[in-house]
Amino acid sequence: MNATTEKRVALISVHGDPAIEIGKEEAGGQNVYVRHVGEALGQLGWQVDIFTRKVSIKQDEIVQLNQNCRTVRLVAGPVEFVPRDELLEHMPEFLDNFLKFQKENNITYELVHTNYWHSSWVGMQLKKIQGTRQVHTYHSLGAVKYNTIENIPQIASQRLTVEKEVLETAERIVATSPQEQEHMRSLVSTKGNIDIIPCGTDIHRFGAVERQAARAELGIAPETKVILYVGRFDPRKGIETLVRAVNESQLRGDDDLKLIIGGGSTPGNSDGIERDRIENIINELGMNDFTTLPGRLSQEILPTYYAAADVCVVPSHYEPFGLVAIEAMASGTPVVASDVGGLQFTVVPEVTGLLAPPQDVAAFSAAIDRILLNPQWRGKLGQAGRKRVETKFSWDGVATQLGELYTQILQQTVKEPALASK
Repeated sequence: MNATTEKRVALISVHGDPAIEIGKEEAGGQNVYVRHVGEALGQLGWQVDIFTRKVSIKQDEIVQLNQNCRTVRLVAGPVEFVPRDELLEHMPEFLDNFLKFQKENNITYELVHTNYWHSSWVGMQLKKIQGTRQVHTYHSLGAVKYNTIENIPQIASQRLTVEKEVLETAERIVATSPQEQEHMRSLVSTKGNIDIIPCGTDIHRFGAVERQAARAELGIAPETKVILYVGRFDPRKGIETLVRAVNESQLRGDDDLKLIIGGGSTPGNSDGIERDRIENIINELGMNDFTTLPGRLSQEILPTYYAAADVCVVPSHYEPFGLVAIEAMASGTPVVASDVGGLQFTVVPEVTGLLAPPQDVAAFSAAIDRILLNPQWRGKLGQAGRKRVETKFSWDGVATQLGELYTQILQQTVKEPALASK
């Protein structure tokens, strides 16, 4: 990049506000990704503006995350929570307000990194209007998601069209795992440029709490066998599989067994319905006495829960990356995960944990038992997991790779736009 070109990038994350509390409705891995990538790029000297949608009149329009990174909230539709499947109609207003913000602040973003499919639509319009270069991360592929659910939403065909177009027109797509890249190629399009840059985690925060100290803080006895789930309450997250697998465990009936299902927002929200359903299954199976649902786990307490657990289970039907798996591994906790998507990349079977076929209760039960019944091996798996995360999945490393990609794209002269439409 020449000296006159400022290192500036706009991250667009319409429904994943990086400045709100993680774990609230529709706030999950994408929010974590965008916030940490933005902050880490800021540390590397990039000027980062993260654009998201304003969902409450109480929210500040601009939130400074660090010296070089801020969140900018734009109005798009009613200033209230809108489910993601109903957001597309508000994207033209989001685009207009983005252009207005540029004009008022005398900025033109030469590069945008869009996140999730609504944001990619905004990025593609900016490309047409002002020649903005676009990097895109999917976070979830419609083509994969619709294969795993029975009720296909009305928005599906529009989503699939947008996801194909961005793959074929963006300067670069960032896949977070080889598995996600393969899905793009086999299910979306053979055209377009894809790089693999994984998600990251905070290796200083996760892994900072010692196991016994974590248990003392949470009031868990040293000898208790603790199985942990962290995430949203959503049928696709496979919590039912986990509950039924623990019910079939060899350790069922042991006084020292504990299942913790952490996460979710307040009852009554969309994930409240799934929480009620899971609680009913726990009641039916008579698992109340050793199962706890502490609700949403704050970012402050989360490392303590991971550190206290013997095993962390990620039973998702599909997961493009699976941040929870690397957070657990960073904490020195082995993972039992579904043998799908990015989890096949983050979890190394027999080295950092075990993989089981999604929705296979017996396989999950056997995998969990193998780890719980062999404490020495559990310790080895945990150490290997921590090492893998340190070398492959730190946010600093992720941001460095993204920064190099941005620089490369900004340096390319604009003499070959024809490539995009081939």
